[in-house]
Amino acid sequence: MKKEKQQKSLTKRILKWSISILVIVLIALVAIPYVFKDKIVQMVTQTINNNLNATVTFNDADLSLLKNFPSASLTVNNVSVANKAPFVGDTLFAAKTLSLNMKVTELFKSADETIDLKSIATANGKVNIILNKEGLGNYDIALKNETQESTTENNSSFSFNIQDYTVDNLQFNYLDRSSNTQLQLDSIYHTGKGNFSDDILDLDTKSTAKVSFNLDKVNYINNVAVSLDAVLGIDLKNSKYTFKENTGYINQLPLEFNGFIQLVEEGQLYDISFKTPTSSFKNALALLPSQYSGNLKSIKTEGNFDLNGVVKGTYSKNTIPTLDISFSSNNAMFKYADLPKSVKNININSKIINKTGNLKDTYVNVNKLNFKIDEDVFSSNGNISNITTNPKVNITANGIINLANISKVYPVKLENELAGILKADVTTNFDMNAVEKGNYQQIKNAGTISLNSFKYEGKDVAKPFFIDKTSIAFNTNSIKLNEFKAKTGTSDLSLNGNLDNFYGFLFKDQVLKGNFDLNSNNLKVADFLSTETKTEGETETKTAKLKIPSFLDIKLNAKAKNVVYDNINLSNVSGNLFIKDEAVDLQNLKTDVFGGNIGFDGNVSTKGDTSKFNMNLNLKELNIADSFGNLEMLKAIAPIAKTIEGKINSTIKVSGLLNEDMTPDLKSISGDLLGQLLDTKLKASNSTVLKAVSSKVDFLDISKLNLNDVKALFTFENGNVNVKPFNLNYNDIEMQIGGKHGFDNSMNYDITFNVPVKYLGTEATNLLSKLSPKQTEDIKTIPVNANLTGSFTSPSFSTNIKDATTNLVKQLVEKQKQDLIDKGEDKIKNLLGLGNTKNDTIKKDSTKTNNDTKDKIKSVLGGLFGNKKKDTTKK
Repeated sequence: MKKEKQQKSLTKRILKWSISILVIVLIALVAIPYVFKDKIVQMVTQTINNNLNATVTFNDADLSLLKNFPSASLTVNNVSVANKAPFVGDTLFAAKTLSLNMKVTELFKSADETIDLKSIATANGKVNIILNKEGLGNYDIALKNETQESTTENNSSFSFNIQDYTVDNLQFNYLDRSSNTQLQLDSIYHTGKGNFSDDILDLDTKSTAKVSFNLDKVNYINNVAVSLDAVLGIDLKNSKYTFKENTGYINQLPLEFNGFIQLVEEGQLYDISFKTPTSSFKNALALLPSQYSGNLKSIKTEGNFDLNGVVKGTYSKNTIPTLDISFSSNNAMFKYADLPKSVKNININSKIINKTGNLKDTYVNVNKLNFKIDEDVFSSNGNISNITTNPKVNITANGIINLANISKVYPVKLENELAGILKADVTTNFDMNAVEKGNYQQIKNAGTISLNSFKYEGKDVAKPFFIDKTSIAFNTNSIKLNEFKAKTGTSDLSLNGNLDNFYGFLFKDQVLKGNFDLNSNNLKVADFLSTETKTEGETETKTAKLKIPSFLDIKLNAKAKNVVYDNINLSNVSGNLFIKDEAVDLQNLKTDVFGGNIGFDGNVSTKGDTSKFNMNLNLKELNIADSFGNLEMLKAIAPIAKTIEGKINSTIKVSGLLNEDMTPDLKSISGDLLGQLLDTKLKASNSTVLKAVSSKVDFLDISKLNLNDVKALFTFENGNVNVKPFNLNYNDIEMQIGGKHGFDNSMNYDITFNVPVKYLGTEATNLLSKLSPKQTEDIKTIPVNANLTGSFTSPSFSTNIKDATTNLVKQLVEKQKQDLIDKGEDKIKNLLGLGNTKNDTIKKDSTKTNNDTKDKIKSVLGGLFGNKKKDTTKK
């Protein structure tokens, strides 16, 4: 019993000690990082400052004993290495995290002792290697001094005796500014395992990345997937890396490598050969990105595809390795299991060669490339030389391709089915300098390319586009469009002319220049308006929009028998159109419309989100009612014109914005309209405004107004129209009209009638007859002012006719009084039939005269605004 108690007591003590030790270890694992963190940060900073000529920053450094226990793990967050002169502003390296693993015992070394690293890992980083035009590299950031070799070991706080390293999601960018060469490896995932404490070791690596390559702004490789699983023999003393066991892939094309790469004083020494391990033609399709190659497992192939290459020599500032790379196939074929047709008789013989080690001497030979689909055979050959300086291209192509067969032999994803027969028999020989400088006389072409029965559907066209036939002829100094006949909707097009910059458009992303004759029997603008669907919330709206392509710089000599624009039929349209920079300039454009014709000069631009226009119009003998009744812009400028029968000559200057259907946005337009009426008359019954005027003015018969040769100037802006005062004559009545109105139909016009007194009735004429000619010189007419307000649908008409007439009668009576007083009492008695004394006579005369004045005013007003109109033409 005593022994059992002792054993239990011992067990409890052991368990207690174990728990205590475990607690102490856990506390230590958590606490030690805080104790050593500052020292590690000091070591990192000291190593950087002692070795690098760069600005290195990081947010924080975390030390953990738990992350990779039993190793210690140091993680540096958001680290960045920024260059100093001459690469100020460039970042050599940046990473979200950089992790270093080491033995725990390394933490107990002093700050000036070397720490051995076991592994390194980085994630979400970027490396930018840049060579400037002088050949200096931004990667050369190691500090250099006279005692560098003897002190290097003492200056460093880390030794790289690592066993493995990891790179997750790194982007590597290489830019040589002297040759404008760009190489990018994106999405790099790479691991390496090996004992770097040995001078000679085997490094087991696995790598994946996506490669892009540009040379002098020309893209040769775009986002191509590559991978390599390889054991590399590494000789650290001689900086030599030898391919041992390895399998690489370009997309799905397998490759095997032999040879080595060695770092030498001049650069890198290459002695590498590579080849496809198998000879199946499936290898050729595997070169294509997977999204384009389809399901290679279901494909049937015959024949071979061999890729072999040798890269040998030094890559330095002035040289590249020599190249001998070949692609070949003989009588091959392929057919996808789920597609109806096959491609047969495939023959390829192509090489990439450089024999001198000078980059400019690299050339590509395509000695043979031909294939057959059904009975259609296509073949080509050619070469490209001087690739890096002034590429020279020499290509010959001959054969037939039925475009409808493309989707029947290859799993290409097309939004719309292709259809049409492409025929080519052409040879071209040119260099890129001639293309860039426009020295087209140095470009040698011969042959023709034709396309018949072609159908195109896409988002950028409103309706399917049918090309009945088109033919391009290649001549020594030019490319001529012999014919182009097409239809879309109810519209037809026929084009021919010269292409002046075809190669610049094709190879250098330049604009397409040309001079063409355009003919059409029927052209409907709506057929060319592409439809866009916009979604706002749960509502979808479709809009039609015309967008002039930015790549066009052409002149069109246009003729069309009939053009339909916004439901307006234009006949015999002709003129010149200059299309450039997403705009079209119209010069000497003419059309017959509304019984007359219109001339156009101006500009329409579709650049930006909203289209704009600036136009000068010359209207000759247009039917007024038709033109001002059907064209919304004219209707808004002069709504009263629709009541006029006859013709008009007019000049219009107008600018503003265009709606998506290419009609003017009336709220935005500004300009002026000067019009002259020809052989016209008014139809008052067609206008509420004219009816209102006619009903209020007794002496005016609107239907008999003479509008011939009347000229009027309208200026408009921001939805308001100002009409400069203009004169009208109605028999011997002079009228002046001026004012303004809005596109919203509101109006405010002033009208002045200069009315002869004879139209005011017998009372007024009797008063005039009793005055001397001298007294009536200044009162032959009476000015009557009128104001027309409200709207064109609900007008309001008012005049000062009552006040004007009252003043006239008073003036006439006063002149009579004065005349009678001057003639004496007898004259007054005889005139008024009075027999009293002079004083009584004068007093009574004054009273009577005032009463008579009122009666006479009423009489005149009755004559001027009576219930019955008087035929003033008989006066």
